[in-house]
Amino acid sequence: MRFGVIFPQTEIGADPIAVRDYAQAAEELGYDHLAAYDHVLGANPARRPGWSPPYSHKDMFHEPFVLFGYLAGLTKSIQLTTGILILPQRQTVLVAKQAAVVDVLSGGRLRLGIGIGWNDVEYEALGENFKNRGRRSEEQMEVLRRLWTQELVTFQGRWHKITDAGLNPLPIQRPIPIWLGGSAEAVLRRIARRGDGWFPLLQPDEKCRSMIERLRSYTREAGRDPGAVGIEGRILFANSSPEDWVKGVARWKELGATHISVNTMKAGLASPSAHIDAIRRFKAAVART
Repeated sequence: MRFGVIFPQTEIGADPIAVRDYAQAAEELGYDHLAAYDHVLGANPARRPGWSPPYSHKDMFHEPFVLFGYLAGLTKSIQLTTGILILPQRQTVLVAKQAAVVDVLSGGRLRLGIGIGWNDVEYEALGENFKNRGRRSEEQMEVLRRLWTQELVTFQGRWHKITDAGLNPLPIQRPIPIWLGGSAEAVLRRIARRGDGWFPLLQPDEKCRSMIERLRSYTREAGRDPGAVGIEGRILFANSSPEDWVKGVARWKELGATHISVNTMKAGLASPSAHIDAIRRFKAAVART
């Protein structure tokens, strides 16, 4: 079981020293990975009656690849994970390039979590199609892996065309692991065919158990080993106790999770140092599980 932290995107602030201190503290505490969320733009709900998004223009999000480029030089061992990057709203080849460089600068420490997102406002502003994002993401995954593993690529797909061209530098990991977020049935089948792991974003309950069983079944149908597909559970720090954290870890272990991350956002923590103290307390509580 590998333990990680959710980078407190919306609460860490814009001070680069605070960002550095948090990442270095997580590494020093023995966490295996740091996962960052992704939103390029936040929309104004006041201009959209009846719309209640989980995030708005008032919520801060550091851009993951820029963040990881910064942290690559400030950390030594902690894995840098996007949890998730909204892939279809981005140009695939540019993502491949950014990910490859982060992987090189970090010494092979990138894990690319991807998803299709929910915010059509971002897609509109970035000039990408919101309606075909799921189908397009599968082709994107193929393009990414080809670019990460081949010196020169020639590819003609439905949405991508590359003619005898390649990345330089190539990543250290060939290919970089791709994990997927989401809970739709189409996502489970996509993971079974192409993914290296899954972010369930669910509680470790019977619904989650059923979905994991279906994922494993779909993976076998795709001719792949279900044991090769990782699962990362999440545990909320807010409104919970050390006993709850230990029980949560045990439930995720019983479901076969390979990774667990603690999310300290929305817990009323008033400063970056409070988030550091929270992940210290969590690590101490679950250290013997």
